[in-house]
Amino acid sequence: MPELTISPEKVTFLIEKAREFDVKEQATDDDSGSNAVDDDMIDVLQDSGDDPVVREITGFINAMTEDEQTDLVALMRLGRGDGDIDEWDDLRREAAGQRDRHTARYLLGEPMLGDLLAEGLDAFGIDWTEGRTTADSSSPSQRDEDEITKQ
Repeated sequence: MPELTISPEKVTFLIEKAREFDVKEQATDDDSGSNAVDDDMIDVLQDSGDDPVVREITGFINAMTEDEQTDLVALMRLGRGDGDIDEWDDLRREAAGQRDRHTARYLLGEPMLGDLLAEGLDAFGIDWTEGRTTADSSSPSQRDEDEITKQ
């Protein structure tokens, strides 16, 4: 089994942030004049072009080493089905050969980036859901029931 130079925790963080980015949509009616409460706060999910999630993802990726960025692109391509785990060295070599200073922009241009990275980690047999950085949204009673059924 090949090894990753990027930690699964970093990829997990990016999966979650990419999924935040993926649910957004382009703003359609900037001057609607409607009340945000009446619209169920739907404007929160609209992409205004000055997106803090994009800045956070971009800064995080730009702070990575070249090897980590190469692994990230190769993981995305692995998850996309451009190859399988046995072709990891080839995927990585391709990613390194096409690498430029705009890795974040390239990755953010890929639809469903979070899902593709998750699929890439799955191909390595890495369960990225164990180290989740977001809170469990189930109710306390549901969590208790889940724990009882696990035992």
